[in-house]
Amino acid sequence: MEHDDNSQHHVQITAHGGRAAVEIDGKQVDPSAVKAYSITHLAGEQPEVLLHVADRNDALWSGTARVAVADLPDPGPAAAVFLDAIDPEALERAALSRPDLGTEPCSLTKAMLTQLGEWARGL
Repeated sequence: MEHDDNSQHHVQITAHGGRAAVEIDGKQVDPSAVKAYSITHLAGEQPEVLLHVADRNDALWSGTARVAVADLPDPGPAAAVFLDAIDPEALERAALSRPDLGTEPCSLTKAMLTQLGEWARGL
C-alpha cells in the first residue's frame, strides 16, 4: 500500500457485534491481525483510523504509516493544584473519622493519603 502525506486510503469497517471486517483500499485485513480500531475525525481535519495490531508472529503488514508516540504528562503540576485546593482541617476531620484508621505508627498519615486518593478519584 503506497502512502504519502497527501494521499488518502479508502477504509471500510463492517462491524457485527464483537467482530469487525476491515478493508483498506479494497483489500481485506486479516481479522486475527487486528485487536482493536479507533476512528477520529476532528472538524477541519482528515479522518484517521488507528488499527491496534495483535501481537502475532505470523501477521504480515506492508505499507507505511504515520506514527506518533505519546509522552505521558508529568503528574506533578496537576497534583500540586489538587493539593493546594485541600482544606487541611477538612482532611484531618475526614481522616480521623475513617473506619479504617488504625492505631499503629503512621496510621493517621496512611488515612490522610487514602482520603486524598479517594478525593482525587471523586469518591
